[in-house]
Amino acid sequence: MDLASVIERDVTAALAEDVGGGDPSALLLPEAKTARAVVLCRQDAVICGQAWFEACFRRLDASATVKWLVAEGAKVARGARVCELQGQARALLTAERTALNFLQTLSAVATAARRYVDAAAGTRAKIVDTRKTLPGLRYAQKYAVRTGGAANHRMGLYDAMLIKENHIAAVGGITAAVKAARKIAPPGVWIQVEVENLSQLRQALDAGATMILLDNMSPDQMREAVKLAGDRAELEASGGITLDNVRAVAETGVHRISIGSLTKDVKAVDFSMRFES
Repeated sequence: MDLASVIERDVTAALAEDVGGGDPSALLLPEAKTARAVVLCRQDAVICGQAWFEACFRRLDASATVKWLVAEGAKVARGARVCELQGQARALLTAERTALNFLQTLSAVATAARRYVDAAAGTRAKIVDTRKTLPGLRYAQKYAVRTGGAANHRMGLYDAMLIKENHIAAVGGITAAVKAARKIAPPGVWIQVEVENLSQLRQALDAGATMILLDNMSPDQMREAVKLAGDRAELEASGGITLDNVRAVAETGVHRISIGSLTKDVKAVDFSMRFES
C-alpha cells in the first residue's frame, strides 16, 4: 500500500471515530468565521506525522493551510512553534483532536527511534522495529520509525518467515523447520530462525540459516554468537532491550537490534493548538 493511500485510510477512520454524525460544539462559531491557530510542542521531540495532521484539516476544509515551521524528522525543543494554521474556524476545531492524535503518536515513535539510534551510533548494529504496533496504525508507525532514523523489520506475516520456538516445536526441531521453510517460502520472502542459546545457534548455522534472531541472550552470549556465526549469518538481538543496555548490546557486534517498545510502549508527545487573534 502506498503512503498516500495509507494516510487516506487512517484519516478517514480516525475522523469517523471522533466526529461521528457531527460536532455540536463547533456550532458555537459562525459558519463563515475563519481563524488562525498555532501548534506548540511542550517537550523535546522529533516531529513526525505532518501529512496525517494536514489531511485531517483539509478533509473538513479543503482551503485550510498549514505552514510548517519545522521539517518532518527534525528535533525540536520544548516550547517550539511547530506550525501555523488558517481556515474555517469550525473545521479547525473539529479536526484538532484527531490531527493532534496523529502528530503526538507518530512523533512519540520517531522520538524513541532517534534515541535508540543515537545510543547505538558508531557500531554496525541497525535499530529495527517489530510487529508490536497499535492495531490499524502499522504503516503509520513504521513510517515514524524510519523518520526517527531506525529501520523496519518485516511489515507483517506475509513478507517474511520468522521461525519461532512454537514453529520449531511443532515441526520437530530447528533443522527440520529450516528445511521445510526453504521448500515453501514464496519468492522474495526471507527466512529467519529464532534461537535461545548457543546450542540452538549451532543447529541453525549447521542447517544453513543465514538470518538468526538471538532471543533474550546476555551480552556475553551475543559476543560468543558473533564469533560462532562469523560471516555465515546475520544476527539480530531481541528481547529486553532498553536505552540503558542497547549500547552494550550493539557493541557485541550483532547486525541488528529489534525493539518492540518503539511502537508498543508509546508515550505521546505533548502538543497544544491555540487560536490566535
